[in-house]
Amino acid sequence: MEAIAPGLQGLRIAFVNVFSVSHQDGSWTLIDAGLPFSEKLIRNWAEKNFRTAPKAIVLTHGHFDHVSAARSLAEEWDVPIYAHSLEFPYLTGKQEYPAPNPGAGGGLMSALSPIYPRGPVDLGNRLRAIPLRDGSPAFAELPEWQVLHTPGHTPGHVSFFRPQDRALLVGDAFCTTKPESFFEAALAQPPELHGPPAYFTWDWSLAGKSVEQLAKLDPNVVAPGHGKPLSGADLPDALKKLAAHFGEIAVPDNKKRARAVSESR
Repeated sequence: MEAIAPGLQGLRIAFVNVFSVSHQDGSWTLIDAGLPFSEKLIRNWAEKNFRTAPKAIVLTHGHFDHVSAARSLAEEWDVPIYAHSLEFPYLTGKQEYPAPNPGAGGGLMSALSPIYPRGPVDLGNRLRAIPLRDGSPAFAELPEWQVLHTPGHTPGHVSFFRPQDRALLVGDAFCTTKPESFFEAALAQPPELHGPPAYFTWDWSLAGKSVEQLAKLDPNVVAPGHGKPLSGADLPDALKKLAAHFGEIAVPDNKKRARAVSESR
């Protein structure tokens, strides 16, 4: 993932991705911070590609596979960590994420989800709130990029969009590999659009609305937290199809059954 789009590179760590965004002044920003014990891998990758520390670490959300190296890297680099304020309970040691749904969609990742860390983690005084101004570029750590609140997978999940070339960083708003079977899919499956990781998704109604919001952007290239970057002339229509059929494509069967029972009462 060395050349996803101009100034956008990625590093795959097992089943999750982190990204670097370069800026016109020569600085750069790290998007997400990987799995536990990935600090050295991210640091070595950063040193290979950049002469300086990043301006900041920016989190799409606070799940363990996106945040684990954040505090140690931020302290080493002496930089702030940004996240949406609705993620703060999970990033300040106050609250853990809801329990996973191990029956979501089958696959090894779902089966193992009860043992994944759910926090809370404490990022200390490095943590800052991402400024949100109706999606307009107003965030100094990501100039030229719009910050979009895309809740559903978590309450404060965010995505990033660069209008100039319609590059889109989506975190876990959706994936380009089957999220419940990352390891199996990574070996055999070409990139294709799927919903967010079902075993950890907090609100399916909001998740579907967030995919609708992102589909309206008509992205040229998508860089997800899980799976390979995806581009091409067919991408906008494929994303619109995911948005239009989100319930049948992404929502796990046990959630659909629970909703049907609730509505019948």
